[in-house]
Amino acid sequence: MPHKILLLFAHPSIRRSRVNRALLDAASAVAGVTVHDLYETYPDFAIDVDREQRLLLDHDAIVCQHPLFWYSAPAIVREWQDLVLEHGWAYGRHGRALEGKTWMQAVSTGGREGAYREDGLNRYSIDELLRPFEATAHLCHMVWQRPFVVHATHVAEAAEIDAAADAFRARLVALRDGSPVRVVV
Repeated sequence: MPHKILLLFAHPSIRRSRVNRALLDAASAVAGVTVHDLYETYPDFAIDVDREQRLLLDHDAIVCQHPLFWYSAPAIVREWQDLVLEHGWAYGRHGRALEGKTWMQAVSTGGREGAYREDGLNRYSIDELLRPFEATAHLCHMVWQRPFVVHATHVAEAAEIDAAADAFRARLVALRDGSPVRVVV
């Protein structure tokens, strides 16, 4: 049985983003993916915790798509985590609501891939920068998936954006179908 995927989308200015818009369009075309735009749904950041928790319960996998801002996610993602992933519900002694569900980050960076390593401009790898999300997934008893990353978005050409969208679509299909993820490095 295919997995239902909830795509938590967070970009404060989607109209200005070529890459995240292309990834979002690709995700929207995949059967079994529910796209949930946090900035569109909550422009005032007044997050409906009950609604969000129901959405999480109704899906098998959660993909959090956003640009990497200051080595993390846009503000609404942090607010969403703080409010929705409650102690006693998502984690803690009795918090097992998300146990066994899958969590994956899908991020874009303005910097080139080489900037994200120990000797690069940013000094840390993407895996290291996303470690707080991995720790959150672990605390919530979820299965962490290797992140989907698109680098150098500011200079990406149309063909590169199309290739990234195709790769994202394929990754979502594999996640939906429970297929092993083949990661090309």
